Amino acid sequence: MWSEFFTASVLVATLASGIRLATPFLLAALGEAIGQRSGVLNLGVEGVMLIGAFGAYFTKLRTGSTLLAIGVALGVGLVMGLVYAFMTVVMHAEQGISGIGIFLFGLGFTDLVFQKQVGTPTPVPKLSAVEVPLLSDIPWIGEVLFQHSPLVYVAFLLVPIAWYVVNETTFGLDLRAVGETPEAADTLGVSVARIRTQTILIGNMMAGLAGGSLALEVAIFQQNLTAGQGFIAIALVYFGAWRPGGVMAGALLFGIVSATVLRLKTLGIVEGASSSLLAMAPAVLTIVVLVIVSRRIAAPAALTRPFDRATS
Repeated sequence: MWSEFFTASVLVATLASGIRLATPFLLAALGEAIGQRSGVLNLGVEGVMLIGAFGAYFTKLRTGSTLLAIGVALGVGLVMGLVYAFMTVVMHAEQGISGIGIFLFGLGFTDLVFQKQVGTPTPVPKLSAVEVPLLSDIPWIGEVLFQHSPLVYVAFLLVPIAWYVVNETTFGLDLRAVGETPEAADTLGVSVARIRTQTILIGNMMAGLAGGSLALEVAIFQQNLTAGQGFIAIALVYFGAWRPGGVMAGALLFGIVSATVLRLKTLGIVEGASSSLLAMAPAVLTIVVLVIVSRRIAAPAALTRPFDRATS
């Protein structure tokens, strides 16, 4: 039976599926990485993803417009970012508790509005794949890398963009300074509140887009659609050591392992109890790697630490 899995067509399809599965993780984790580099931990990523997912799904269901659905997902993230920035930057609320509150709100809110406005899961048209001219015709590689929906390409193009912004721009320099020594950054005239608010807004908009991409990719919404993906995205930030390239590697690893597990179950290679145990593989792998990485890489020094200029 394993011979069915180790065929070119199945392996190529599994890798392509892994890239698609990695996309929501990558979008959310990139945004969270930028936020954490400024010293802000957002445990509400899961809740924002849920609201973004429902917003995109419901918009697509009612209007049929993919662009409008994506816009709503980004708008949802922006609104939730403003709420979270007010709580943590303005009111100096504890970041962990505030994030959990956002998560619980997103979980309850989407469940309520879904029951009231939709009721039962209703499919919407799936995102169409866009084939990159010439490159999509390359045997095997074309199917794996160049036959995806636009949101997949956007997610991976954001990786070098995020790297450039963080490492090669004045904003990135200020961001890193605020995340390491906010008192010193403030002394040099950098507004800690402004930088952290901006990174919170960026992170939440990307979390909303991540949820929207998930809903549009599976073409349906149901209660707790994200099923912990937001928390996995937070873990991937640590996995990738707060670097865009590392975050992308972690998202790809998680996506490909998840796709492999699904493929093995679909082919009937693993069944019953073995199937349930194998389904735990992505989470177990993430935990193992996190334990290894956390011993070698230090988090931003000011992570989770509120900054009050009046008392600094």
